[in-house]
Amino acid sequence: MATFAHFGVPTKKQQPGENYLEGAKVYITDPEKHPFKVEFVRCEEGCPLPEPIQTTPHAAFIVDDIQAAVKGCEIILPPTKMGEDMSIAFIRDGDALIELMQMK
Repeated sequence: MATFAHFGVPTKKQQPGENYLEGAKVYITDPEKHPFKVEFVRCEEGCPLPEPIQTTPHAAFIVDDIQAAVKGCEIILPPTKMGEDMSIAFIRDGDALIELMQMK
């Protein structure tokens, strides 16, 4: 079962309320503060994230088991810990880029 979390939109413009993720060299906004759950993603030069994540809008879903959710999928970013309480992965389904999130 997957629950919608947010819609991610790459941008080159600085956004109000951005948070910087140093290891990823990326700025993101909090989708919980947007009326339509939009997360803006602005990557710095040298961002290590795969190109599709930097340039393609994505839908994000919370899943119970991220390892099971990526099985058999075209993986863009394998399951990766983002702190103590969250792991993320990016997959492609046809032309759609999808972020999967597992919370503890």
